[in-house]
Amino acid sequence: MNEKILVVDDEASIVELIKMELEFEGYLVETAYDGEEAIAKARSYHPDLMVLDIMLPKKNGYDVCKEIMPELNIPIIFLTAKTDIVNKVLGLELGADDYLTKPFDNRELLARIKALLRRVKKGDEPKIQIPKIITNGDLVLSPDERSLKVKDENVHLTPKEFDLLLLLMSHPDKVFSRDVLLEKIWGYDYYGDTRTVDMHIQRIRRKIDSQPNKYIQTVFGIGYKMRKI
Repeated sequence: MNEKILVVDDEASIVELIKMELEFEGYLVETAYDGEEAIAKARSYHPDLMVLDIMLPKKNGYDVCKEIMPELNIPIIFLTAKTDIVNKVLGLELGADDYLTKPFDNRELLARIKALLRRVKKGDEPKIQIPKIITNGDLVLSPDERSLKVKDENVHLTPKEFDLLLLLMSHPDKVFSRDVLLEKIWGYDYYGDTRTVDMHIQRIRRKIDSQPNKYIQTVFGIGYKMRKI
């Protein structure tokens, strides 16, 4: 079955270009041009993935994401003309899977869409056996409940943060390159942006480390590892 994609942007030229590219690849595409229409279309169309501009009339992309994520829980790629780190982090914190800064190459957008949809499909496949509880120092991770406790306190993680921490904690002291983390967690290959990995690692560290780099350590020139405490 062909995957359904909802493309949301207030610039008609961008919407039509993306729509044309995606339909050429065989995707079913619905469009919206403001935040309220995006929410209505998401609820009626039930897309498998959403490409969502941040700066929209009526409701911005952040508000759209906050409203539909609890209902649909679909991959979202933010489109933004803003290049500052704060806006990118906010989008990821709300549960979006990725962002692209305008102007972007449609080939890169297509590669990221394909990668995210592959990851969703993999999520439906039988899982390898993972321990019900993974511990390391003050960290207690429950894969089944997708929950984390640090010193017996519940700590909120976004879906990508949880997947990244789960991978690292499942392989203590194993060094993962940024490219490998990008491929395993985001599913990207050539078009991946390793800065996405660095941003997520920084946010996880702020949530779990009582001292700098206590758990997740940087292996300079390579990537990251989870230090066994």
